[in-house]
Amino acid sequence: MTFNRQRLRQLHRWFAPIMVLPLMLTLFTGALYQVAILTGEVQDFLWLLELHTGKFGALDLQFIYPFLNAFGVLILAVTGITMWWQLRSRNRR
Repeated sequence: MTFNRQRLRQLHRWFAPIMVLPLMLTLFTGALYQVAILTGEVQDFLWLLELHTGKFGALDLQFIYPFLNAFGVLILAVTGITMWWQLRSRNRR
């Protein structure tokens, strides 16, 4: 299955902003929770762990949230590497 450069770039541009929020949320909540562990104030910041694992109040995505994050990173990595490889191949010719 071959994607032309323009279609691949459109997919990457469409998907990247969607994935920024969950990845940044996971990054920041994980880091802040680790700071809470180091300072010994874990009980005050358990809500960070819930956000980190995908529990958003009544919306509980704990079972699917890691897979959605992984799928998004995989798509961005594959499209990014493919675009880079196509550019590299084109420049070699």
